[in-house]
Amino acid sequence: MTQTSISSAAALAEMLAATGYLADDGLATIGYLALSMERPLLLEGEPGTGKTSLAEALAEGFGLPLIRLQCYEGIDASQALYDWDFTAQILHLRSVEASGGAGMGAGMGAGLSVAELESSLYDKRFLLARPILKALQQSPAVLLIDEIDRADDEFEAFLLEVLSTYQVSIPEFGTVKADTPPIVVLTSNRTRDLHDALKRRCLYHWIDHPGLAREVEIVRTRLPEVPALLAEQVVRAVQQIRVTDDVLKPPGVAETLDWARALHQLGRAELDLASAAASIGALCKYREDTERVSAALSRILG
Repeated sequence: MTQTSISSAAALAEMLAATGYLADDGLATIGYLALSMERPLLLEGEPGTGKTSLAEALAEGFGLPLIRLQCYEGIDASQALYDWDFTAQILHLRSVEASGGAGMGAGMGAGLSVAELESSLYDKRFLLARPILKALQQSPAVLLIDEIDRADDEFEAFLLEVLSTYQVSIPEFGTVKADTPPIVVLTSNRTRDLHDALKRRCLYHWIDHPGLAREVEIVRTRLPEVPALLAEQVVRAVQQIRVTDDVLKPPGVAETLDWARALHQLGRAELDLASAAASIGALCKYREDTERVSAALSRILG
């Protein structure tokens, strides 16, 4: 299947569902538009709401490689784009020198001029492709730019340039342009606001926590081995925990799945107070949340 073979939002939702990813109408529609318009898709939302999983589902559904660029503070263009294999280049120089090569003292041997030697140092075999260059070279592919909000303004500007043309110029090598634009998914946990220029290049969607029925469906789809009663009880408990004001980090769908999987691993067919308290570390990842939720479990499960 190719991205051009997706004819509607409903067809995209069906393809994603076959991979275990359940997209609501809004996400399926904006995803279809991003594919048909060949525009990057910017997803924002709380951690654990399925932003990264959508890129993984698209790669699986289309049968394309998933190329992931994990952003972090201080990331720069070279770490996202390319680098040169200096060790291999030095070995190449030594090999040329050993065979009487160019500019190495004894007479420009092996028929190489200085210009030819310099050119040979920047051959494709010495080029180390980082995620963005790799996506342009291997496209069609899915390029996941994860947690773009952790990068800085300069990196955003670089990224905007690449996403505007789907090509990069490497001074020593030349221009690399994708024959087919990759499917680009950017995710943000909104730890800071992104610049308007980058947002304008993308189609945008906010992924919220799902409602009760959809989250139960997600658990049943992703974890069919978990008993239906346990799945529903877990989701109901998580939904109550999310609306608690004093929880530092409301659990996302990823944590719901972890908790359901952990309880099933303990051999539980339904949720009880003792097993919920014992496995709470699969759901809450802060000490304060663990203590607060554990203290409220009897009320939550009551």
